[in-house]
Amino acid sequence: MNKRNLQKELETIISDNSKKGIFPKLLLHACCAPCSSYCMEYLNRYFDITIYFYNPNIDNKNEYLTRVEEEKRLISEMDFVRKVSFLEGEYDPENFHKLSKGMELEPEGGKRCLSCYEMRLLKSAQEAKERGFDYFATTLSISPMKSSQVLCEIGEKVGKIVGVEYLPSDFKKKNGYKRSVELSNEHNLYRQDYCGCSYSRRSRV
Repeated sequence: MNKRNLQKELETIISDNSKKGIFPKLLLHACCAPCSSYCMEYLNRYFDITIYFYNPNIDNKNEYLTRVEEEKRLISEMDFVRKVSFLEGEYDPENFHKLSKGMELEPEGGKRCLSCYEMRLLKSAQEAKERGFDYFATTLSISPMKSSQVLCEIGEKVGKIVGVEYLPSDFKKKNGYKRSVELSNEHNLYRQDYCGCSYSRRSRV
């Protein structure tokens, strides 16, 4: 299978919508403020964005609350061309642990992580459908540790099931990760060194 140029696909969608003078509604799943920073900066000129914070994998309550507040603070501090809204999903880490049962010893990036991506993207798709969004996407693709191709495949799969379009994207492109680090420094953001679950934190020890 040929590797898709997800950035080019995104730019084509943006160009087509710009020619029509429309600004689609985008539900953008965010894992944390640092990862969402560049994504919001880049996309807010072309979409009406709502950041959707649904991350039951963050199984430490204090860590979860810290990331929520940092996301809200960043949205309030950044200068946007178009308004960016915030929507917090249900915090249900017990669902993540049920999903992970039997995969506790999987390496980072393995089956447990893929299941976690699908859980969060499926919920994002359901919210996007229910609330009348044109697209949904995730900031996860900005991470150098995550495959944008895999995330897109999962997003498109759940999008077809639910009936809402996944926005093809690879936010690592256009120096996205580098810019996210710059914005994190500018806004003095809390930058965690693990994805959020106790399994990934354990692997950092």
